[in-house]
Amino acid sequence: MPLQPSTFFFTPIKATTSLYSTFHFLQLSKKLCTFSNRMFMGKMSLLGIFLLGFAAMACSVHGYDAGWVNAHATFYGGSDASGTMGGACGYGNLYSQGYGTNTAALSTALFNNGLSCGACFEIKCQSDGAWCLPGAIVVTATNFCPPNNALPNNAGGWCNPPLHHFDLSQPIFQRIAHYKAGVVPVSYRRVPCKRRGGIRFTINGHSYFNLVLVTNVGGAGDVRSVAVKGSRTNWQPMSRNWGQNWQSNNLLNGQALSFKVTASDGQTVVSNNVAPASWSFGQTFSGRQFR
Repeated sequence: MPLQPSTFFFTPIKATTSLYSTFHFLQLSKKLCTFSNRMFMGKMSLLGIFLLGFAAMACSVHGYDAGWVNAHATFYGGSDASGTMGGACGYGNLYSQGYGTNTAALSTALFNNGLSCGACFEIKCQSDGAWCLPGAIVVTATNFCPPNNALPNNAGGWCNPPLHHFDLSQPIFQRIAHYKAGVVPVSYRRVPCKRRGGIRFTINGHSYFNLVLVTNVGGAGDVRSVAVKGSRTNWQPMSRNWGQNWQSNNLLNGQALSFKVTASDGQTVVSNNVAPASWSFGQTFSGRQFR
């Protein structure tokens, strides 16, 4: 089973930043990914084996250019995808948030305890001429597909660990497979997210409990950290409450707010004074976007 991104694999980036920039690390990752794909497997030195292992980790960290991975896909939510609204990432109404029906619930192995929320995947049906349709789709991770340990992995327990599985909205599933197929083999890969407009910040909660929903994130799509700065405060890290809801317990009322968002690829974007001092709970503000 291919190595999966995890918080463990992101640790070396932090340790390396004092010596090399994250950019250099990602460039090295790309080169190692290419090296591992081209290496001759017949006769390999111990150094080659080590580099291949490190390359697998680097490919997982970088997320892109890691090749296609085998998985399976099903669908849920009905023909209008109304049953996909809400979800474990906290996005709520997927139509108003701009995600539409191009969404997926991820199995445990892919969901990564919510860290994958907002990530984008290109998926194509494969090896089943009777049920597959040509072409590929791009979906955003917006929900969690829970395991069903009462059923075997190959007969209903599709989202059981360690399976890689996508439970797609019905409309997007039917773009790559026939409805009657039910479950199909697919290949997938991580791709950059393309979004219109800036990153959106919806401020919920109340005084001393600011819960900010971060949506419409381009680039890597999945957020690793958020910080907030009031016009009378310094930068303060926010904690992940659930999904892409980020929490601050500081009094921020009556202050213009700035947000700093860091994605899983190490890229950071700062939206200064995105919310005016007159902001109120329930409002949404649009900031800068990853390029």
